[in-house]
Amino acid sequence: MAASNFLQALLTFPKDTINEETAELLQPYLQMEDYNIETARKVCGDVAGLASWTQAMVDFYSVNKEVLPLKANLAIQEAKYEAAMKDLNKAQAQLDEKQRELDVVQALYDQALREKQVLVDDANACRRKMNNATALIDGLSGERIRWTEASKGFEAQIGRLVGDVLLATGFLSYAGPFNQEFRNSTMFVWKKQLTRNHIPFSDDLNIISMLVDNATISEWNLQGLPNDELSVQNGLIVTKAARYPLLIDPQGQGKAWIRNRELNNELQITNLNHKYFRTHLEDALSLGRPLLIEDIREYLDPALDNILERNFIKSGSTFKVKVGDKEVDVMTGFRLYITTKLGNPAYTPEVSAKTSIIDFTVTMKGLEDQLLGLVILTEKKELEAERTKLMEEVTANKRKMKELEDNLLYRLTSTEGSLVEDESLIQVLRVTKETALEVSEKLNVAAETEIRINHAREEFRPVATRGSVLYFLIVEMSMVNVMYQTSLRQFLQVFDISMARSTKSPITQKRIQNIVDYLTFSTFSYTVRGLYEKDKFLFTILMTLKIQMQAKVIKPEEFQCFIKGGAALDLNAVEPKPKKWISDMTWLNLVELSKLGHFIQILSQVARNDKGWKDWFDSAAPEESPIPDGYGTMLSTFHRLLLIRSWCPDRTLPMAKIFVAEVMGRQFAEGVILEMEAMWNESNSRTPLVCFLSMGSDPTENIEKLAKAKGIRCGAISMGQGQEVHARRLIGQLMAEGGWVLLQNCHLCLDYMDELLDTITAAETIHDSFRCWVTTEVHPKFPINLLQTSIKFTAEPPQGVKPGLKRTYGLISQDQLDISNMPQWKPLLFVVAFLHTTVQERRKFGPIGWNIPYEFNQSDFTSTVQFIQNHLDDMDIKKGVSWNTVRYMVGEVQYGGRVTDDYDKRLLNTYAKVWFGEHIFADNFQFYNGYKIPKCRTVEEYKAFIDSLPTVDSPETFGLHSNADITYQTNMANEMLETTVSIQPKDSGGSGGETRETVVYRLADDMLEKLPLDFIPHEVKERLKKMGLLHPLNIFLGQEIDRMRKVVSSVRNTLKDLKLAIDGTIIMSENLRDALDCMYDARIPSAWKKISWESATLGFWFTDLLDRNAQFHSWLFEGRPNVFWMTGFFNPQGFLTAMRQEITRAHKGWALDAVVLDNDVTKMSKEDVVTPPAEGVYIHGLYLDGAGWDRRNSRLMEPSPKVLYTPLPIVHVYAINAERRKGSSLYECPVYKKPRRTDLTYIFPLLLKTSASFDPDHWIRRGVALLCDTK
Repeated sequence: MAASNFLQALLTFPKDTINEETAELLQPYLQMEDYNIETARKVCGDVAGLASWTQAMVDFYSVNKEVLPLKANLAIQEAKYEAAMKDLNKAQAQLDEKQRELDVVQALYDQALREKQVLVDDANACRRKMNNATALIDGLSGERIRWTEASKGFEAQIGRLVGDVLLATGFLSYAGPFNQEFRNSTMFVWKKQLTRNHIPFSDDLNIISMLVDNATISEWNLQGLPNDELSVQNGLIVTKAARYPLLIDPQGQGKAWIRNRELNNELQITNLNHKYFRTHLEDALSLGRPLLIEDIREYLDPALDNILERNFIKSGSTFKVKVGDKEVDVMTGFRLYITTKLGNPAYTPEVSAKTSIIDFTVTMKGLEDQLLGLVILTEKKELEAERTKLMEEVTANKRKMKELEDNLLYRLTSTEGSLVEDESLIQVLRVTKETALEVSEKLNVAAETEIRINHAREEFRPVATRGSVLYFLIVEMSMVNVMYQTSLRQFLQVFDISMARSTKSPITQKRIQNIVDYLTFSTFSYTVRGLYEKDKFLFTILMTLKIQMQAKVIKPEEFQCFIKGGAALDLNAVEPKPKKWISDMTWLNLVELSKLGHFIQILSQVARNDKGWKDWFDSAAPEESPIPDGYGTMLSTFHRLLLIRSWCPDRTLPMAKIFVAEVMGRQFAEGVILEMEAMWNESNSRTPLVCFLSMGSDPTENIEKLAKAKGIRCGAISMGQGQEVHARRLIGQLMAEGGWVLLQNCHLCLDYMDELLDTITAAETIHDSFRCWVTTEVHPKFPINLLQTSIKFTAEPPQGVKPGLKRTYGLISQDQLDISNMPQWKPLLFVVAFLHTTVQERRKFGPIGWNIPYEFNQSDFTSTVQFIQNHLDDMDIKKGVSWNTVRYMVGEVQYGGRVTDDYDKRLLNTYAKVWFGEHIFADNFQFYNGYKIPKCRTVEEYKAFIDSLPTVDSPETFGLHSNADITYQTNMANEMLETTVSIQPKDSGGSGGETRETVVYRLADDMLEKLPLDFIPHEVKERLKKMGLLHPLNIFLGQEIDRMRKVVSSVRNTLKDLKLAIDGTIIMSENLRDALDCMYDARIPSAWKKISWESATLGFWFTDLLDRNAQFHSWLFEGRPNVFWMTGFFNPQGFLTAMRQEITRAHKGWALDAVVLDNDVTKMSKEDVVTPPAEGVYIHGLYLDGAGWDRRNSRLMEPSPKVLYTPLPIVHVYAINAERRKGSSLYECPVYKKPRRTDLTYIFPLLLKTSASFDPDHWIRRGVALLCDTK
């Protein structure tokens, strides 16, 4: 161990030489207890290491004895491996040599293959190009001719593009507000201008096809745009015009189309009164959404100005706009639409400049097509479904064709290199070809199917035509009264109900007739219940005439003759009337009538057989009497109506009723009775019921009575300032709990009406029994939306003594009848009731009844009855009733408190005098034959007596002559005809198809030719100097001539300017437009009426002008007339004052203030006067209204039947320096300029003698007056 190489010897010890024997020899030692490393370490660390080594060697041996054989085997195997590897390397060398040889041969083979593939590819490419070329030639050969022609066409079009674009932009900019006819005429004028200025344009230019394709139009139609030309043009302007559209859309069709069109674009709908309007506007701008502002009136919110004018501010890549004081982003996608329900709004030029105003009013043809669709949808559902599907398919196919063609053209123009090498192009061409054939086949099938469907549809067109005629008549009625508003939606509901409820029939023609009849009557019933009594028959006759005109039974010129008569004719320019008994107006009507084929001979026939015609004219009912000269058998009912209208205006309505009953049926002539319960059943909780009030009417009682009968709670609120709060609370409560709310006098609370409609229509939940009743007077600003959503009805007081008394006694209880035990009480109560009815009934007779129509109502009756009751309670039985007190209280306070006109007050006091006195208690007292004071004890007895009274009252019941009924009937007929004239469309042609402008131009020429020369101021001055410049009557003459000169000058200038405006030389101003409309309707233009006088027609007005001018000319140049035509003066009061001055100056010591007018009625006619009176003046041209004149005795007498106006002989008017004469034989008769009796037309009173049998009170009740002019 001490040896230096001992450790090395251990490391290099030959381990493999250890044998088993050596290992065994060591075993005893290894097994000893203390032969371990821990014990050895205690002795010596080296010994411990050696001990460990010996142990390891023994362990190594035990392993190595198994490894050694393996090692030996490894050496043997390695030797074998080395021998094998040598053999392998030798074989590999051979293989590598052979591979090198193969590679050379393979390279030669691959080269040959590549050369072959190139040749094959070239052959295939050539074949493919040949096929592609063939496909291109075949595919495009069909288009060659078309495209060649189109190319030439485009080339020519490029040359005409300037004119076409000019016309298109002009159309988009200016055509919107006008109807189809005016748009066409404007285009015609523009084309003439372009031709004159040598600007090329397409002769057959169609704006629609130029700016939009058929597929788009079909899409619009499916979205709800009517398919007539006007509507398509409107759609074009909405989508293409530079300015934002403002749609005049009374029927809501444009709005419905826009809603459908923008349905998927998150359309925001708002209105100017919406509390979030500004928010909606800002959101639409910043989010890029379309915005629809609906139902505006004639103004726009200033916040819209910058948007409408597109005052957008560029900010980076986006735009901003100022809305009020706030800047808002304008995102792409923002579009603005504005709509109004006003039918004919008057927008300011600023609004017209900022927006594109478009007339979206539904056209007759457009509505007819829509209604036809509805009819077919109900009657032939499968047919309409097939048609709609067909339309959708055709639209889709046309669009597909267009897309394919556009794609093909794009590919042809954008392909780079050779076309025959573009595989995808050939594919597109093939698909296009196949689709084109397929689509072409489908379109052919569609065309055949459409012909079949249209043929089936056309069968039902009479229903749609009738519906369209009726709807447009209903729309016309809104011009009669602004409250008569009916929406298209309401009409369509009636239309649908008519189809559902009309009698079914397997025979198509029978079924059509059933629908037409039911539709006509249901529309009639629905409409007339919302019309005032005076307009109900107007609607009925217009409906009959329109239906007959649509059926070509009545010609337009016959209709014009019916509504206008001879109003436009000048009496001096026509054949003179053969007999004096024929009135001027009648003769002018007959002259106009003679222009129609059936009446060519009538003028000569009347001249030859005037006795026959007079007998017929004087008969009680000419419409039922045989007409002279064989007209009875040869005339249709309508032509008889024309004849009656010309001869007897007062019989026009009875004859018109006969005409209506014959054409339409008796139920139309008799009218419709309002049934409150039926109307309630028809309504629902979201439909308000609006009642139009009239003088003395109130439906509250009827509504409350119906609510009580139905067991429904009814809460009423009288609207006015501050009442909205209570109304909101009540409505909220009843909408939740159920019941009726009655809002009275809503015309006093218009601002709340829009909110009311929103509350009712927008409420999420609403009780089924809730109803909203509204009462209102006519108001021009009443919300149209509310009227177009509601059921409308009228409540008018009953007409006639019997219904009036019935109504009055219906409100009197038995307790009230028994309240006083005085014997005078019940008779006086009946007298007051009769007076109450009389004062109301006289209103209908016009000026002859009351000069001013007063609103007498139930409160007048109640207060009078209360006064009489109090008077009787306080009465001294010995002294009896103080009749003077009663008369004063009735005539001056209770009823008289309303009366403002002196002559009306006189009439009322006369009634008080005649009907309030002891004589009324006599058994023989009667108000009029058959109308006495009954002796009854109970209300029921009074009601039974009232039921026994005549149904029809003679005017004499109210103190008037029976001729007053003629006046009433004539006024009614004239009012109806004048209203009809005023609501006629302004674009209709005149008789013979002439335009309005042609008719007016000819009339203007005629009037200019007859118009007198102007008075020359210096000539007038010279003449007046010679006559005496300071003479009162000459001063008056100078003033009148000045006014006449103004009128003649104005007429001349207007007519000249009107002719220039019609020619297009100057602009048609508002005044000229009014003149054109008025002259066409035979009315007096406003500008002329303002500076002149009133007259019934333009013809009479112009005749007056010539006659007045002639009187002034004669007076000025020929000297003072012997007889004055006072009607011809502008200021007749001034004339009488001048005459008084003249007489006062002639008598020394007379003072003008003390001098009063007096008069004598002579027996002379105008022709009899050869010298003027010594003092005062002679006057002619006065007519008695309500009385006749006894020439022999120079006093008043009853007029002859049918003679409404009696000419008075020459009246000598002079002045006396004394008190005015009075007496029981003198009637103070007021003189008026015109039949309308007001303070403005009143001149002075004349004293007329009466007979002993008729005291002045009789003539006061007759309403007798003198008129300077009866027209």
